[in-house]
Amino acid sequence: MPNQRYADGEMVMGRWPGSVLYYEVQVTSYDDVSHLYTVKYKDGTELALRESDIRSQSSFKHRKSQSSSSSPSRRSTSRSRSRSRSPGRAGKGRRRSSSQGREHKDDKKKTIQETNLALLVLGLLFKPSENNARRYNGEPDSTERNDTSIILEHKLKPDLDIKRVLEQYSLHPIKEKKKEEIYPEKKIFETTKTIEKTSSKTKELEFGGRIGTFALILFLPATVLHLLTMCEQDDPSLLNFPPPLPALENIWEARVFGIFLLWFFLQALFYLLPIGKVVEGLPLSNGRKLQYRINGFYAFMMTAAAIGILLYFQVELHYLYDHFMQFAVSAAVFSMGLSIYLYIRSLKAPEEELAPGGNSGYFVYDFFTGHELNPRIGSFDLKYFCELRPGLIGWVVINFAMLLAEMKIHNQSMPSLSMILVNSFQLLYVVDALWNEEAVLTTMDITHDGFGFMLAFGDLVWVPFVYSLQALYLVSHPTAISWPVAAAITILNCIGYYIFRSANSQKNNFRRNPSDPKLANLKFIPTATGKGLLVTGWWGFVRHPNYLGDIIMALAWSLPCGFNHILPYFYVIYFICLLVHREARDEHHCKQKYGLAWERYCQRVPYRIFPYIY
Repeated sequence: MPNQRYADGEMVMGRWPGSVLYYEVQVTSYDDVSHLYTVKYKDGTELALRESDIRSQSSFKHRKSQSSSSSPSRRSTSRSRSRSRSPGRAGKGRRRSSSQGREHKDDKKKTIQETNLALLVLGLLFKPSENNARRYNGEPDSTERNDTSIILEHKLKPDLDIKRVLEQYSLHPIKEKKKEEIYPEKKIFETTKTIEKTSSKTKELEFGGRIGTFALILFLPATVLHLLTMCEQDDPSLLNFPPPLPALENIWEARVFGIFLLWFFLQALFYLLPIGKVVEGLPLSNGRKLQYRINGFYAFMMTAAAIGILLYFQVELHYLYDHFMQFAVSAAVFSMGLSIYLYIRSLKAPEEELAPGGNSGYFVYDFFTGHELNPRIGSFDLKYFCELRPGLIGWVVINFAMLLAEMKIHNQSMPSLSMILVNSFQLLYVVDALWNEEAVLTTMDITHDGFGFMLAFGDLVWVPFVYSLQALYLVSHPTAISWPVAAAITILNCIGYYIFRSANSQKNNFRRNPSDPKLANLKFIPTATGKGLLVTGWWGFVRHPNYLGDIIMALAWSLPCGFNHILPYFYVIYFICLLVHREARDEHHCKQKYGLAWERYCQRVPYRIFPYIY
């Protein structure tokens, strides 16, 4: 068993990962099992390094003294040669020597400037993120872009940045031979790029891999049909299984499919209108930032105006309730066709535009999870559009249609109190999402997951037709509740919403601008990626506190339906299962991404929403 070579607390020189540059670090600990040293850089970053990546400070000082001792000998040799000139040529030789000396000094000065500038650029490219740490502490940094992934961006294209800086200062290009000597990292860069390109394949498969994703492609549409069929039964008990299969004419109608297409393209038209601000998303793996138009709330208001016009002309919106199954099937068929189109176009997408979680090389898995990260038709972002527009706004329209259907079927002048609560709670949730539309740009759906069947079916089918299950249930199974019970349920929903919104606001604001004075009271743990992990506020109380708010709200949405059947609580059960998966995925992702910093965060925040599930 190898012994520990460097003692704890010893100051050594540690190599920064991905480069050949060494920085002064302090050894904090040594792992006898993995034989890795935990070292701490001056900016507070902690990394685990191998012994081969660590050098003693004495070895660096010895090399420096050797290089400095060799230069005087060369200068003395030059002087001795100039002194050996014959006395008869002294005047001419002195003038020539003076002229050549000035030229030699000028050339040497230019070479030194080029070399120093090149080394300065390399230092900026690979130096641990001192500027990021300075920005986290609230200190202004006018020379740095507000980009937490700038180090990653520079690592991917260092030669381009060096060339840009040299051209900016109008420096003469360095000869190829000298460039090879000054930048020996070039081969390392090319090797690193090759490794990253070959290792960009998705290795860890979720959802049960190929077999699991194939089963989900069949299981999800069948689940939606089963839930909608059960809601139409007089006794929607789970014991009444299987329910009678609907007739073919009750599943498909061309006119309904045409109305769905009209709805989809109407929302696309609202999305393309030049209203609302344009913002940049988070940096991609290549450092590029995509632009998004934030006008979801305007689209919602225009949709509400269109619904008002239809009511004014006495268009029967309960048509949606009468053909609800057919609308769900139409949406499922459309989402399948959209998924096929997305996969075919992703085959021609560059490697850097593929989703990190959907590039396994297996057709079924990549088709389900999404092969391309941000598929766009010009400036029209398909994933971002489907994330909030057709399905989320359609959810509110469906709930409203169910409210009108309840009044008509039961001959009521006013909707029931239960229906009002369900519509109000879910309307608040949708309006909040659209009002804070910019926050969705920091979610894993946008930054990590590709756009395939999973998101297409989820956005266009699952959200509008499963999330509205409580309203659909109340049409066929009216439930009366008292005002005190309604008040208690309302308070419960408000508590969940407050946790959900405040936790998400803290996270989104910190991700976008960590130096915001409004966040000065928040503490965080710096990481090697340049980002910080919050350890105060809601995120210092429990991990993923926004999930806690989601669960409380989901329960409040189901309670107005009473306790006669478990069907209205399907959403709660599904949501808990979904959040268990997401929390486990986030824990694994953060552990790989942040390393030792995530372990420190887990020690500071030991509580989880589902502590005994995984």
